[in-house]
Amino acid sequence: MDLHFVRRGTGRPLLLVHGIGGSWRSWNTIIDALAAERDVIAVDLPGHGETPKMTGENSIATLADAVTSFLTQHDLLGIDAVGSSMGARLVLELARRGGVLGAVVSLDPGGFWQGWQIPFFYHSVDLSVKLVKALQPVMPALAGSAVGRTVLLPQFSARPWAVDSQQAIDEMYTFAHSPAFDELLDQLAHGEVQQPAPKGSIPGPLVIGWGRQDRVCLPSQSTLALAKFPDARLYWFEHCGHFPQWDQPAEATRLILAATSRQPFTDESIALSKSEVAAPTLPKAAVVATALALLAGGIWLLSSRGKRGR
Repeated sequence: MDLHFVRRGTGRPLLLVHGIGGSWRSWNTIIDALAAERDVIAVDLPGHGETPKMTGENSIATLADAVTSFLTQHDLLGIDAVGSSMGARLVLELARRGGVLGAVVSLDPGGFWQGWQIPFFYHSVDLSVKLVKALQPVMPALAGSAVGRTVLLPQFSARPWAVDSQQAIDEMYTFAHSPAFDELLDQLAHGEVQQPAPKGSIPGPLVIGWGRQDRVCLPSQSTLALAKFPDARLYWFEHCGHFPQWDQPAEATRLILAATSRQPFTDESIALSKSEVAAPTLPKAAVVATALALLAGGIWLLSSRGKRGR
């Protein structure tokens, strides 16, 4: 199968791979900045965006096969790549296989949870998506509000009120409409664990970026990620949740361009500059009130659907 994709910019090609439930639009916060220096190719993975779901199993292994087939078809083998969340694990797997990617940046990769972290990941994300689906009739208004985003996105963002409103609306829509979401969520939590890449087996630059406030892939999971990918360099995003391209877009852009340039760089040169100030906080009372309203509305919607299904 071919993958739907968008292509912008000129220069050395750069592949962008979104996470579970996302689409190429997951990169809207940084795609133009990257395209100013690179030939950016952002794909919709199978069962996401405008790419149909694969027949048969949907897993990291079969997604990796699909991306490899796409790169082969378009004469892009050896392309530099950036992945986010599930896409971050996917680019690590492709790097492990060898001969598929060049330089790799993996942002908050999934799949390195252990013990209690597995049910925590599965059930918390599953519950979030069920609520997102139930609230679809009013989602544009909710995601378009700073207070609504603060209540909807705290699991995914350290500063949810500051997330671009259209970005939040697009992401909440694709989360609710991906036909592969449920199967991939189960595969991520309970499927085959990520195989390691022995030290020295990945010749190209490999950087794993992690948000200090990630509540999906907990920061402690970086220890296992580095144990399985000892060739990787770890970079920490301060004041950042699961999506650095949301919470720290300029910093994420700097890291991606620096890592894929194959030139030496320091963490200090990438880190948040003084001009990039955090967005102001919202009144706690407003957040609490909206949270209670959303929770009540979600419970009512789920209850209503349950009654209609009986």
